[in-house]
Amino acid sequence: MTANHSQPVIENVPLATPEGGVSGGHGSAWEVLLVATRLGVSSFGGPIAHLGYFREEYVRKRKWIDEQTYGDLIGLCQFLPGPASSQVGISIGIARAGILGGFAAWLGFTLPSALALIAFGYGVQHLTTVDAGWIHGLLVVAVAVVAQAVLGMARQFCPDRRRQTMAIIATLIMLAWPTGLAQVLLIAGAGLIGWRIIPAEALTSIAPLRVAISRRVGAFCVSTFVVLLIGLPLLRSFVSGYALALFSSFYRVGALVFGGGHVVLPLLQSAVVDPGWVSNAKFVAGYGAAQAVPGPLFTFSAYLGTVAGPSPHGWVGGLIALAAIYLPSFLLVIGILPIWNQVRAHPSFQSAIRGINAAVVGLLLSALYSPVWTTAIRGKADFGLAVAAFGLLMYWKLPPWMVVVFGAVGGAVITALH
Repeated sequence: MTANHSQPVIENVPLATPEGGVSGGHGSAWEVLLVATRLGVSSFGGPIAHLGYFREEYVRKRKWIDEQTYGDLIGLCQFLPGPASSQVGISIGIARAGILGGFAAWLGFTLPSALALIAFGYGVQHLTTVDAGWIHGLLVVAVAVVAQAVLGMARQFCPDRRRQTMAIIATLIMLAWPTGLAQVLLIAGAGLIGWRIIPAEALTSIAPLRVAISRRVGAFCVSTFVVLLIGLPLLRSFVSGYALALFSSFYRVGALVFGGGHVVLPLLQSAVVDPGWVSNAKFVAGYGAAQAVPGPLFTFSAYLGTVAGPSPHGWVGGLIALAAIYLPSFLLVIGILPIWNQVRAHPSFQSAIRGINAAVVGLLLSALYSPVWTTAIRGKADFGLAVAAFGLLMYWKLPPWMVVVFGAVGGAVITALH
C-alpha cells in the first residue's frame, strides 16, 4: 500500500542563519567538550555501543535533542561515508553550540583514544594486552549498553507490526550476511520500503534541528569535499612529499568507506600496508591496541600515521592522518545540516526515515549478538556481569561511566578468580 502522506507539523523556527551567518546554538562549545570528553574516555564497545551511550547522555539525560531527531540523525549518518557514530555526535554538537560545538563534540570524543594510540605508536606495548581482565570487563559492559539501546530504540522506532517485521528481517539479513555492503544495501532498501508502505498516520509532528549554519557555508563544504576527493590524487602526481601522500590516502579512506567501524580496516590496510608504509605485523598490533581503548575505531588512523612511512613523522603524522580521515565527515555534515530540516520534513522522506530507523533497530540487534556478545561473553561469569550492568543501567539508572567502572572492576575480579 502506498502511503497517502500529509505534511507533518514543524515548529516555526529558522532552519538556518541568514546567508553568510554562522553562529553558535543555545549552548557553549566548552559545555559540549566536557560532555563529549567524558564519553570519549568511557565509551567502549564500538559504534553501535557508542550510539547507546550517546542516546543515554544527549537524549535521555541532557535532552539536547529528542528521540525522533536522534533517530533521524542516525538515519542520515548511515547514508554518509565515514564513522556514523562520530557524525551523529558532531551533528548534536553543531545543534547545541554551532560549528565550534561540532568540533568540540568530535575533539572530546576522539582525542582520548587518539592520544593513547599515538602513545602506543611510540612503544606503549601494554595497550595490546586486550585480554586483560579490566579491558574484558569493559567489553561486557558494552553488551548491557547495546541491549539497553535495542530495547529503547525498538519501543520508539518499531511501534507497529509493519516496522517490527522490518526490524526482524533486518536482523536476520545481517546475521546471514554481516558485511558493510549488506548494511548499505539494507539501509537503502529499508528506506525504499518505508517510503512505499508506512502510512501517513504513522507520521507525527517533528521538532526541527536548530542549526546556525548558512546554506552558503553548507554548499561551500560540499564543494570542498568533492574538490579534495578529486584534486588530492591529482596533486600527488605533480607534488612529491610524504605528508601530502599521507593526507591524501587517509582523506580518501574517510570519504569512501560506508558503515564505519570495522568496515574501515580493509581500506586502511590497503592505504598503508600495500605501499609499504606499515608492516602487516605493526598493523595488526595497532588494531589490537585500538580494541583496548574507548572511542571510535577511526582513531586507529592516529596510530598508523604515527608509525607509517619510510621515515615516520611520529605524533605529527598521527595528527595528519587523524585530521584527514575525519575531514570528509565534517564537510558532509556541515554541508547537509542547513537543509536537513526541510528534507526530513517532507512526508515521503519521513516515511523513508521510519523504515530506515526500523532497520537500524535490526542492525543493533544483530550487533548485540555479533560482535558484541560473541566477543565479550565467554562463560557464566561474564553473563552474570552483563546482567548486573544491564540492571544498573535500566533499573538503578546509574550513569554509564559508573557502570563502565563497575564493569572494569568486575572483569578484573573474574579474571583473578580464574
